[in-house]
Amino acid sequence: MTAVSPIQVTILGSTGSIGTQALEVVDRHADRFEVVGLAAGGSNLALLSEQVIRFRPSVVAVARQLSAAELTDSNTEASLLAVACHRTGSELISGTAATEEVAGRFPGTTVLNGVTGGVGLASTLEALRAGSRLALANKESLVVGGSLVNAAIQYPGQIVPVDSEHSALAQALLSGVHEKGMVSPVITGRSELHSLVLTASGGPFRGKKRAELENVTASEALAHPTWAMGPVVTVNSSTLMNKGLELIEAALLFDVAPQQITPVVHPQSIIHSMVTWQDGSTIAQASYPDMRLPIALGLDWHTHMKDIGRPLEWESPTAWTFEPVDNATFPALGLARDALLASATHPSVLNAANEVAVDAFLRGMTPWTAIVDTVEEVLSEHTGVTDPTFEDVLGTQEWAFARSSELLGLDQLRTSLD
Repeated sequence: MTAVSPIQVTILGSTGSIGTQALEVVDRHADRFEVVGLAAGGSNLALLSEQVIRFRPSVVAVARQLSAAELTDSNTEASLLAVACHRTGSELISGTAATEEVAGRFPGTTVLNGVTGGVGLASTLEALRAGSRLALANKESLVVGGSLVNAAIQYPGQIVPVDSEHSALAQALLSGVHEKGMVSPVITGRSELHSLVLTASGGPFRGKKRAELENVTASEALAHPTWAMGPVVTVNSSTLMNKGLELIEAALLFDVAPQQITPVVHPQSIIHSMVTWQDGSTIAQASYPDMRLPIALGLDWHTHMKDIGRPLEWESPTAWTFEPVDNATFPALGLARDALLASATHPSVLNAANEVAVDAFLRGMTPWTAIVDTVEEVLSEHTGVTDPTFEDVLGTQEWAFARSSELLGLDQLRTSLD
Protein backbone atom coordinates (compact mmCIF):
# COMPACT_ATOMS: atom_id res chain seq x y z
CA MET A 1 0.00 0.00 0.00
CA THR A 2 1.37 3.42 -0.98
CA ALA A 3 1.92 5.75 1.97
CA VAL A 4 -0.16 8.93 1.90
CA SER A 5 1.86 12.12 2.26
CA PRO A 6 0.86 14.25 5.23
CA ILE A 7 -0.99 17.52 4.66
CA GLN A 8 1.45 20.39 5.11
CA VAL A 9 -0.03 23.18 7.22
CA THR A 10 0.95 26.66 8.32
CA ILE A 11 -0.72 28.06 11.44
CA LEU A 12 -1.04 31.85 11.65
CA GLY A 13 -1.83 33.08 15.15
CA SER A 14 -0.44 29.88 16.65
CA THR A 15 -0.41 31.08 20.27
CA GLY A 16 -4.01 32.35 20.19
CA SER A 17 -7.22 30.45 20.90
CA ILE A 18 -7.69 29.17 17.33
CA GLY A 19 -4.02 28.41 16.82
CA THR A 20 -3.56 26.39 20.01
CA GLN A 21 -6.68 24.33 19.29
CA ALA A 22 -5.51 23.75 15.72
CA LEU A 23 -2.22 22.40 17.03
CA GLU A 24 -4.17 20.10 19.37
CA VAL A 25 -5.88 18.65 16.30
CA VAL A 26 -2.55 18.30 14.50
CA ASP A 27 -1.01 16.63 17.55
CA ARG A 28 -3.84 14.08 17.75
CA HIS A 29 -3.38 13.24 14.07
CA ALA A 30 0.38 13.57 13.68
CA ASP A 31 0.37 11.02 10.85
CA ARG A 32 -2.04 13.19 8.84
CA PHE A 33 -0.43 16.63 9.21
CA GLU A 34 3.01 18.22 9.02
CA VAL A 35 3.50 21.75 10.38
CA VAL A 36 5.75 23.72 8.03
CA GLY A 37 5.15 27.23 9.37
CA LEU A 38 4.11 28.96 12.58
CA ALA A 39 3.34 32.64 13.06
CA ALA A 40 2.41 34.56 16.20
CA GLY A 41 2.03 38.16 17.28
CA GLY A 42 4.79 37.98 19.85
CA SER A 43 2.95 38.40 23.16
CA ASN A 44 3.65 34.81 24.27
CA LEU A 45 7.05 33.80 22.95
CA ALA A 46 7.46 31.15 25.66
CA LEU A 47 4.47 29.24 24.30
CA LEU A 48 5.68 29.75 20.73
CA SER A 49 9.04 28.26 21.77
CA GLU A 50 7.27 25.18 23.10
CA GLN A 51 5.33 24.86 19.83
CA VAL A 52 8.55 25.09 17.82
CA ILE A 53 10.15 22.28 19.84
CA ARG A 54 7.04 20.10 19.52
CA PHE A 55 6.22 20.63 15.82
CA ARG A 56 9.62 21.57 14.32
CA PRO A 57 8.38 23.92 11.57
CA SER A 58 10.62 25.06 8.73
CA VAL A 59 9.94 28.73 9.43
CA VAL A 60 8.72 30.70 12.46
CA ALA A 61 7.36 34.25 12.17
CA VAL A 62 6.85 36.85 14.89
CA ALA A 63 4.83 39.94 13.96
CA ARG A 64 6.75 42.31 16.21
CA GLN A 65 10.35 43.11 15.42
CA LEU A 66 12.74 41.17 17.64
CA SER A 67 15.98 42.99 18.38
CA ALA A 68 19.39 41.37 18.51
CA ALA A 69 19.58 42.32 22.19
CA GLU A 70 16.35 40.44 22.95
CA LEU A 71 17.45 37.37 21.06
CA THR A 72 20.78 37.12 22.86
CA ASP A 73 19.72 38.11 26.39
CA SER A 74 19.12 34.85 28.27
CA ASN A 75 16.56 36.57 30.51
CA THR A 76 14.09 37.19 27.68
CA GLU A 77 11.43 34.98 26.10
CA ALA A 78 12.88 35.93 22.71
CA SER A 79 16.11 34.15 23.61
CA LEU A 80 14.10 31.00 24.43
CA LEU A 81 12.60 31.20 20.97
CA ALA A 82 16.01 31.69 19.38
CA VAL A 83 17.33 28.60 21.18
CA ALA A 84 14.27 26.56 20.15
CA CYS A 85 14.70 27.54 16.50
CA HIS A 86 18.40 26.70 16.65
CA ARG A 87 17.65 23.26 18.11
CA THR A 88 15.05 22.45 15.45
CA GLY A 89 16.74 24.13 12.50
CA SER A 90 13.73 26.45 12.07
CA GLU A 91 14.24 29.77 10.32
CA LEU A 92 13.16 32.71 12.50
CA ILE A 93 11.83 35.91 10.92
CA SER A 94 10.23 38.90 12.61
CA GLY A 95 8.66 42.25 11.81
CA THR A 96 5.40 43.67 10.50
CA ALA A 97 5.53 41.66 7.25
CA ALA A 98 6.68 38.37 8.79
CA THR A 99 3.24 36.79 9.11
CA GLU A 100 2.24 37.38 5.50
CA GLU A 101 5.69 36.20 4.39
CA VAL A 102 5.20 32.80 6.01
CA ALA A 103 1.59 32.71 4.73
CA GLY A 104 2.89 32.68 1.16
CA ARG A 105 6.07 30.71 1.76
CA PHE A 106 4.73 27.24 0.94
CA PRO A 107 2.55 27.26 -2.23
CA GLY A 108 -0.11 24.59 -2.48
CA THR A 109 -0.26 23.78 1.22
CA THR A 110 -2.98 24.55 3.80
CA VAL A 111 -2.78 27.84 5.66
CA LEU A 112 -4.93 28.35 8.76
CA ASN A 113 -5.42 32.08 9.33
CA GLY A 114 -6.24 32.42 13.02
CA VAL A 115 -5.01 36.02 13.33
CA THR A 116 -7.39 38.41 15.08
CA GLY A 117 -8.48 41.63 13.37
CA GLY A 118 -8.17 43.39 10.04
CA VAL A 119 -4.40 42.95 10.12
CA GLY A 120 -5.05 39.39 8.89
CA LEU A 121 -6.08 40.57 5.41
CA ALA A 122 -2.55 40.71 3.99
CA SER A 123 -1.86 37.13 5.08
CA THR A 124 -5.11 35.92 3.57
CA LEU A 125 -4.17 37.49 0.23
CA GLU A 126 -0.65 36.02 0.33
CA ALA A 127 -1.96 32.50 1.00
CA LEU A 128 -4.52 32.72 -1.82
CA ARG A 129 -2.00 34.09 -4.30
CA ALA A 130 0.36 31.23 -3.45
CA GLY A 131 -2.38 28.78 -4.42
CA SER A 132 -2.67 27.39 -0.91
CA ARG A 133 -5.95 26.21 0.53
CA LEU A 134 -6.98 28.80 3.12
CA ALA A 135 -8.67 27.64 6.31
CA LEU A 136 -10.14 31.00 7.26
CA ALA A 137 -10.82 31.82 10.89
CA ASN A 138 -9.96 35.50 10.39
CA LYS A 139 -13.41 36.72 9.39
CA GLU A 140 -12.11 40.29 9.24
CA SER A 141 -10.23 39.44 6.03
CA LEU A 142 -13.50 39.22 4.12
CA VAL A 143 -15.08 42.07 6.06
CA VAL A 144 -12.17 44.45 5.40
CA GLY A 145 -11.25 43.43 1.87
CA GLY A 146 -13.98 41.21 0.48
CA SER A 147 -13.53 42.28 -3.15
CA LEU A 148 -9.76 41.86 -2.91
CA VAL A 149 -10.11 38.41 -1.37
CA ASN A 150 -12.59 37.22 -3.99
CA ALA A 151 -10.31 38.51 -6.76
CA ALA A 152 -7.37 36.54 -5.33
CA ILE A 153 -9.18 33.18 -5.27
CA GLN A 154 -7.64 30.83 -7.83
CA TYR A 155 -9.96 27.81 -7.74
CA PRO A 156 -13.35 26.76 -6.31
CA GLY A 157 -13.15 25.75 -2.68
CA GLN A 158 -9.80 27.45 -2.07
CA ILE A 159 -11.28 29.06 1.06
CA VAL A 160 -12.62 26.72 3.74
CA PRO A 161 -14.47 28.58 6.51
CA VAL A 162 -13.39 27.83 10.08
CA ASP A 163 -15.85 29.99 12.03
CA SER A 164 -18.25 27.47 13.53
CA GLU A 165 -21.26 29.13 11.90
CA HIS A 166 -19.76 29.25 8.42
CA SER A 167 -18.39 25.74 8.69
CA ALA A 168 -21.92 24.66 9.60
CA LEU A 169 -23.34 26.49 6.59
CA ALA A 170 -20.74 24.93 4.28
CA GLN A 171 -21.65 21.46 5.56
CA ALA A 172 -25.39 22.09 5.28
CA LEU A 173 -25.06 23.53 1.79
CA LEU A 174 -23.63 20.24 0.58
CA SER A 175 -27.17 18.87 0.77
CA GLY A 176 -27.95 21.00 -2.27
CA VAL A 177 -25.03 19.80 -4.39
CA HIS A 178 -26.15 17.49 -7.17
CA GLU A 179 -22.93 16.63 -9.01
CA LYS A 180 -21.18 13.60 -7.59
CA GLY A 181 -17.88 14.48 -5.96
CA MET A 182 -18.56 18.21 -5.75
CA VAL A 183 -17.65 18.94 -2.14
CA SER A 184 -16.37 22.51 -2.35
CA PRO A 185 -17.24 24.39 0.84
CA VAL A 186 -18.61 27.33 -1.16
CA ILE A 187 -20.91 25.43 -3.52
CA THR A 188 -24.30 26.88 -2.62
CA GLY A 189 -26.84 25.47 -5.05
CA ARG A 190 -28.23 28.98 -4.64
CA SER A 191 -30.83 28.65 -7.37
CA GLU A 192 -32.67 26.47 -4.85
CA LEU A 193 -31.60 28.42 -1.76
CA HIS A 194 -34.16 30.27 0.32
CA SER A 195 -32.02 31.60 3.19
CA LEU A 196 -29.07 31.06 5.49
CA VAL A 197 -29.91 30.98 9.20
CA LEU A 198 -27.04 32.33 11.31
CA THR A 199 -27.29 31.30 14.95
CA ALA A 200 -26.00 33.38 17.87
CA SER A 201 -25.73 32.48 21.54
CA GLY A 202 -26.91 35.95 22.53
CA GLY A 203 -23.76 36.51 24.58
CA PRO A 204 -23.56 37.35 28.29
CA PHE A 205 -26.16 40.13 28.07
CA ARG A 206 -28.98 38.24 26.37
CA GLY A 207 -32.34 39.50 27.64
CA LYS A 208 -30.92 42.79 28.93
CA LYS A 209 -32.07 46.22 27.77
CA ARG A 210 -29.75 49.09 26.87
CA ALA A 211 -30.44 50.98 30.12
CA GLU A 212 -29.15 47.96 32.06
CA LEU A 213 -25.88 47.91 30.13
CA GLU A 214 -24.61 51.45 30.69
CA ASN A 215 -22.09 50.45 33.35
CA VAL A 216 -21.14 46.87 32.54
CA THR A 217 -17.49 45.97 33.14
CA ALA A 218 -14.98 44.24 30.92
CA SER A 219 -15.07 41.16 33.14
CA GLU A 220 -18.85 40.96 32.69
CA ALA A 221 -18.55 41.33 28.92
CA LEU A 222 -15.88 38.62 28.83
CA ALA A 223 -18.05 36.10 30.68
CA HIS A 224 -19.40 34.30 27.61
CA PRO A 225 -21.98 31.64 28.52
CA THR A 226 -20.90 28.91 26.09
CA TRP A 227 -17.65 29.66 24.23
CA ALA A 228 -14.06 30.21 25.43
CA MET A 229 -12.52 32.72 23.00
CA GLY A 230 -10.03 35.57 22.90
CA PRO A 231 -10.97 38.91 24.49
CA VAL A 232 -11.75 40.83 21.29
CA VAL A 233 -14.05 38.13 19.87
CA THR A 234 -15.72 37.70 23.26
CA VAL A 235 -16.49 41.42 23.61
CA ASN A 236 -17.74 41.40 20.00
CA SER A 237 -20.07 38.58 20.99
CA SER A 238 -21.40 40.65 23.89
CA THR A 239 -22.40 43.47 21.51
CA LEU A 240 -23.42 41.03 18.74
CA MET A 241 -20.91 42.79 16.50
CA ASN A 242 -19.28 39.39 16.02
CA LYS A 243 -22.53 38.20 14.48
CA GLY A 244 -22.59 41.31 12.30
CA LEU A 245 -19.10 40.52 11.02
CA GLU A 246 -20.21 36.93 10.43
CA LEU A 247 -23.22 38.14 8.45
CA ILE A 248 -20.89 40.08 6.14
CA GLU A 249 -18.57 37.10 5.89
CA ALA A 250 -21.43 34.74 5.03
CA ALA A 251 -22.79 37.04 2.32
CA LEU A 252 -19.38 37.35 0.66
CA LEU A 253 -18.26 33.75 1.18
CA PHE A 254 -21.45 32.12 -0.10
CA ASP A 255 -22.43 34.86 -2.56
CA VAL A 256 -25.88 35.56 -1.14
CA ALA A 257 -27.72 38.82 -0.55
CA PRO A 258 -27.60 40.06 3.05
CA GLN A 259 -31.41 40.00 3.04
CA GLN A 260 -31.20 36.21 2.62
CA ILE A 261 -29.35 35.82 5.92
CA THR A 262 -31.50 35.47 9.03
CA PRO A 263 -29.76 35.82 12.42
CA VAL A 264 -31.46 34.03 15.31
CA VAL A 265 -30.54 33.68 18.99
CA HIS A 266 -29.95 30.08 20.06
CA PRO A 267 -28.67 30.17 23.66
CA GLN A 268 -27.58 26.53 23.82
CA SER A 269 -25.06 26.95 20.95
CA ILE A 270 -25.71 23.39 19.74
CA ILE A 271 -27.03 24.21 16.26
CA HIS A 272 -24.25 26.22 14.67
CA SER A 273 -26.24 27.43 11.66
CA MET A 274 -28.82 26.22 9.16
CA VAL A 275 -29.73 26.36 5.48
CA THR A 276 -33.34 26.64 4.33
CA TRP A 277 -34.17 25.57 0.78
CA GLN A 278 -36.97 26.89 -1.41
CA ASP A 279 -38.99 23.69 -0.90
CA GLY A 280 -39.28 24.55 2.81
CA SER A 281 -36.74 22.07 4.15
CA THR A 282 -34.06 23.19 6.60
CA ILE A 283 -30.70 21.46 7.11
CA ALA A 284 -28.86 22.10 10.38
CA GLN A 285 -25.41 21.20 11.68
CA ALA A 286 -25.39 20.39 15.40
CA SER A 287 -22.62 19.60 17.88
CA TYR A 288 -21.41 20.62 21.30
CA PRO A 289 -19.56 23.98 21.29
CA ASP A 290 -16.02 22.99 20.38
CA MET A 291 -13.91 24.92 17.87
CA ARG A 292 -11.75 21.88 17.20
CA LEU A 293 -14.56 20.49 15.02
CA PRO A 294 -14.58 23.29 12.40
CA ILE A 295 -10.80 23.64 12.71
CA ALA A 296 -10.32 19.96 11.84
CA LEU A 297 -12.61 20.31 8.83
CA GLY A 298 -10.71 23.43 7.80
CA LEU A 299 -7.40 21.59 7.88
CA ASP A 300 -8.71 18.59 5.92
CA TRP A 301 -11.98 19.63 4.31
CA HIS A 302 -14.87 17.20 4.42
CA THR A 303 -12.94 14.56 6.36
CA HIS A 304 -14.61 13.81 9.69
CA MET A 305 -11.65 12.66 11.76
CA LYS A 306 -11.93 10.64 14.95
CA ASP A 307 -11.02 11.94 18.39
CA ILE A 308 -11.98 15.55 17.73
CA GLY A 309 -15.16 16.19 19.73
CA ARG A 310 -17.69 14.15 21.65
CA PRO A 311 -21.01 13.31 19.96
CA LEU A 312 -24.31 14.67 21.17
CA GLU A 313 -26.02 12.58 23.83
CA TRP A 314 -29.69 11.66 23.46
CA GLU A 315 -30.30 9.65 26.61
CA SER A 316 -31.51 12.65 28.65
CA PRO A 317 -34.30 15.16 27.87
CA THR A 318 -32.96 18.00 25.77
CA ALA A 319 -34.46 21.33 24.67
CA TRP A 320 -33.12 23.71 22.03
CA THR A 321 -34.67 27.17 21.90
CA PHE A 322 -34.63 30.03 19.41
CA GLU A 323 -35.38 33.73 19.89
CA PRO A 324 -35.43 36.76 17.61
CA VAL A 325 -32.58 39.24 17.93
CA ASP A 326 -33.32 42.33 20.02
CA ASN A 327 -32.15 44.88 17.45
CA ALA A 328 -33.00 47.85 19.67
CA THR A 329 -30.56 46.76 22.37
CA PHE A 330 -28.08 45.17 19.96
CA PRO A 331 -28.03 47.30 16.76
CA ALA A 332 -24.70 45.92 15.51
CA LEU A 333 -26.35 43.44 13.15
CA GLY A 334 -28.31 46.20 11.43
CA LEU A 335 -25.16 48.31 11.10
CA ALA A 336 -23.30 45.40 9.52
CA ARG A 337 -26.06 44.71 7.01
CA ASP A 338 -26.28 48.42 6.09
CA ALA A 339 -22.49 48.65 5.75
CA LEU A 340 -22.42 45.71 3.36
CA LEU A 341 -25.09 47.33 1.20
CA ALA A 342 -23.52 50.80 1.30
CA SER A 343 -20.16 50.25 -0.42
CA ALA A 344 -17.13 47.97 -0.62
CA THR A 345 -15.27 49.99 2.03
CA HIS A 346 -18.05 50.55 4.59
CA PRO A 347 -17.47 47.09 6.15
CA SER A 348 -13.79 47.97 6.55
CA VAL A 349 -14.77 51.16 8.40
CA LEU A 350 -17.18 49.21 10.60
CA ASN A 351 -14.46 46.73 11.54
CA ALA A 352 -11.72 49.32 12.16
CA ALA A 353 -13.91 51.57 14.31
CA ASN A 354 -15.07 48.55 16.27
CA GLU A 355 -11.48 47.39 16.87
CA VAL A 356 -10.55 50.77 18.36
CA ALA A 357 -13.71 50.98 20.48
CA VAL A 358 -13.32 47.44 21.83
CA ASP A 359 -9.66 48.11 22.61
CA ALA A 360 -10.65 51.28 24.49
CA PHE A 361 -13.36 49.41 26.42
CA LEU A 362 -10.98 46.63 27.46
CA ARG A 363 -8.54 49.29 28.69
CA GLY A 364 -11.27 50.93 30.77
CA MET A 365 -11.29 54.08 28.63
CA THR A 366 -14.88 53.99 27.42
CA PRO A 367 -18.20 52.39 28.40
CA TRP A 368 -19.55 49.28 26.70
CA THR A 369 -22.44 51.19 25.12
CA ALA A 370 -19.97 53.52 23.37
CA ILE A 371 -18.60 50.66 21.26
CA VAL A 372 -21.47 50.37 18.78
CA ASP A 373 -22.38 54.07 19.11
CA THR A 374 -18.88 54.96 17.92
CA VAL A 375 -19.08 52.53 15.01
CA GLU A 376 -22.40 54.00 13.93
CA GLU A 377 -21.06 57.57 13.97
CA VAL A 378 -17.90 56.74 12.02
CA LEU A 379 -19.93 54.82 9.43
CA SER A 380 -22.23 57.80 8.95
CA GLU A 381 -19.24 60.00 8.07
CA HIS A 382 -17.65 57.64 5.55
CA THR A 383 -17.86 58.14 1.79
CA GLY A 384 -17.50 54.72 0.22
CA VAL A 385 -15.16 53.52 -2.51
CA THR A 386 -16.79 51.38 -5.20
CA ASP A 387 -13.82 49.33 -6.41
CA PRO A 388 -11.09 49.71 -3.78
CA THR A 389 -7.43 48.83 -4.16
CA PHE A 390 -5.41 47.41 -1.28
CA GLU A 391 -4.10 50.94 -0.66
CA ASP A 392 -7.69 52.24 -0.55
CA VAL A 393 -8.53 49.65 2.09
CA LEU A 394 -5.49 50.58 4.18
CA GLY A 395 -6.30 54.27 3.88
CA THR A 396 -9.89 53.68 4.86
CA GLN A 397 -8.80 51.73 7.92
CA GLU A 398 -6.33 54.42 8.97
CA TRP A 399 -9.00 57.09 8.70
CA ALA A 400 -11.48 54.98 10.71
CA PHE A 401 -8.86 54.22 13.38
CA ALA A 402 -8.08 57.92 13.78
CA ARG A 403 -11.69 59.15 13.62
CA SER A 404 -12.98 56.63 16.15
CA SER A 405 -10.08 57.47 18.48
CA GLU A 406 -11.01 61.13 18.19
CA LEU A 407 -14.68 60.46 18.93
CA LEU A 408 -13.76 58.42 21.99
CA GLY A 409 -11.56 61.21 23.30
CA LEU A 410 -8.45 59.08 23.48
CA ASP A 411 -5.31 61.03 24.36
CA GLN A 412 -3.32 59.43 21.58
CA LEU A 413 -5.04 58.93 18.24
CA ARG A 414 -4.61 55.36 17.05
CA THR A 415 -3.82 54.69 13.41
CA SER A 416 -3.23 50.99 13.91
CA LEU A 417 -3.75 48.24 16.44
CA ASP A 418 -1.18 45.94 18.01
